[in-house]
Amino acid sequence: MQTTLQTTVRFQGAALHSGKSVNLRIHPAPAGSGIVFERTDLALSLSQRRIRVSPAALIEANLCTRIGNGAGVTVSTIEHLMAALAGCGIHNAHITLDAEEVPILDGSARPFVASFIAVSIRQLRAPLRAIRVLRPVEVRDGAAFARLEPAPHLSIAFEIDFPDAAIGRQTKDLALCNGTFVRELADSRTFCRMADVDFMRANGLALGGTMD
Repeated sequence: MQTTLQTTVRFQGAALHSGKSVNLRIHPAPAGSGIVFERTDLALSLSQRRIRVSPAALIEANLCTRIGNGAGVTVSTIEHLMAALAGCGIHNAHITLDAEEVPILDGSARPFVASFIAVSIRQLRAPLRAIRVLRPVEVRDGAAFARLEPAPHLSIAFEIDFPDAAIGRQTKDLALCNGTFVRELADSRTFCRMADVDFMRANGLALGGTMD
């Protein structure tokens, strides 16, 4: 069955790339709504201020996931919030924010997850439609790749391999059931190398946000 939050949760914090102070609220939403962002700082019509999360809304996912609509309205750095919603099994939510970027908070999905658990998740009287993977699907970008394979339950195998001694090669295999996301993934934090910081700053990113 589809789900949503029991009540609204609120966050205030700095945006990672712009450094702006952002007020963000995540509201319950009816069945079939999906995940919808709304920019409350823009003097536009309601439909122009809103972006429904979908593959068609994706603009960029290189060091910063950004989505947008046909009116040119965008919202960026949605990764941790979207991970928290998916990891907690929340299918419908109306998200309002007064800037173009989701606040970074502590650099992980943990603050979102903690708030969702605190207010609880409500089941809606509507069936959930899900995609079933019937054959392997793979996407590659240089040496990096992501691959989906048919399976009886959701499990994820991660691997990173960096030349930096502080990071090196790391692997993790998880069966995502019985609260595994909350216990073992939600507090995973963003990291980057100095070369990544230099690249982001050269492209107008990572200008003012901070993480504790």
